[in-house]
Amino acid sequence: MAFPPRPPRGNFNPRFRKEQQQEHRTNNMIRVPQVRLVGDNVTVGVYPTTEALRMAQDQVLDLVEISPNADPPVCKIIDYNKFLYEKKRKEKEMKAKSKASEVKEIRFTPNTDDHDFDFKAKHAEKFLKDGDKVKAYVQFKGRAIQFRERGELLLLKFAERLNEVGVLEGMPKMEGKRMLAIWAPKSQKKKS
Repeated sequence: MAFPPRPPRGNFNPRFRKEQQQEHRTNNMIRVPQVRLVGDNVTVGVYPTTEALRMAQDQVLDLVEISPNADPPVCKIIDYNKFLYEKKRKEKEMKAKSKASEVKEIRFTPNTDDHDFDFKAKHAEKFLKDGDKVKAYVQFKGRAIQFRERGELLLLKFAERLNEVGVLEGMPKMEGKRMLAIWAPKSQKKKS
């Protein structure tokens, strides 16, 4: 006597795997007695889950649990695939808008002349306006380490020059044979 095939258990059951992979509970996966319905094509309020499911089926849409931690859970009647598409698109836009700031380095020597100083200061201003941090350092070679004061004065002069576009994060400090200071961009208010 042959037995009918049993449905696979655990991770091998395709239905189980689909439930496990979904980000939100939908339709029959929602197993609470009542839900709060929100959305465009529905009267906002608390409904029994069976009634909310029936309303979703009448509109040929899905009942999607948006906020499972609320009491009662918040659900929306929408097309689930369209909802996921919109969500991914918004995340992609947000990622594109958020630019990771970099740290740009500018190097001086204790004997940097005025022309080089102005040239490097213009670059630093551009970096700060673009939203990047600027790390400026004075490199001491050989006996130039005797002129630490010159290096500190140079960095303070640089800080004064960048005062309008950047904020000095700390006083210049020595690290090995270099004296460095870091500037962060000033938060620019958007013009409306």
